[in-house]
Amino acid sequence: MGIEPEENIWLFPPAATADEYGFVAVGADVTPGTLLAAYRNGLFPMPIKENGMMGWWSPDPRGVLWLDDLNVSRSLGKSLKNFEIRVDTAFEEVVVSCADPSRPKGWIDEQIISAYLDLHNLGWAHSVEAWDKNGLAGGLYGVSIGGLFAGESMFYRRSDASKAALVGLVDLMNDGGSRLIDVQWLTSHLRAMGCSEIEREKYLKKVNELTLVEEPNWDSY
Repeated sequence: MGIEPEENIWLFPPAATADEYGFVAVGADVTPGTLLAAYRNGLFPMPIKENGMMGWWSPDPRGVLWLDDLNVSRSLGKSLKNFEIRVDTAFEEVVVSCADPSRPKGWIDEQIISAYLDLHNLGWAHSVEAWDKNGLAGGLYGVSIGGLFAGESMFYRRSDASKAALVGLVDLMNDGGSRLIDVQWLTSHLRAMGCSEIEREKYLKKVNELTLVEEPNWDSY
């Protein structure tokens, strides 16, 4: 488990007050205490491009991946042989790669990069990376709280690399305990990997349960 930061001073509105787009609130900071409090209450941050302020979101339905639902296609199974999965060996590079401004709908700015580096240094944020003979091929990062992994973003430089990282994450978390991966919004890419949607109320109840269970072993890779 990570080191607990100083007590959070912000009080978030209930996730159930979100509008039709999942928007709950604007403002606050992105210090470790604020971020962890948000995740524990079913929220996640995403800056608002128009004014640069921090927005807090809780979509309904919520995109999730139940570990047993992971779908590895035959072609992906073959591609996995091309990658070595590593954990937390290039966290900053993964986050910066996810923040590439040339990516469509990019939202990761400097304050987000700095905030998650702080969480990583405290032991709460982790990266799962797919490496090949040419170096870092893709990866993902997110926040681990108990049995919940709140996925934030993923990227790839070679075909199937981000998918390989997701397979690695599921393998790491699937140690017999109660686990869930939050993917925020469901996309066609994530649906093909086995992700699905659940109602916000069910997600919030599950988060309350998951934050009380033991974390997976992040040193297993």
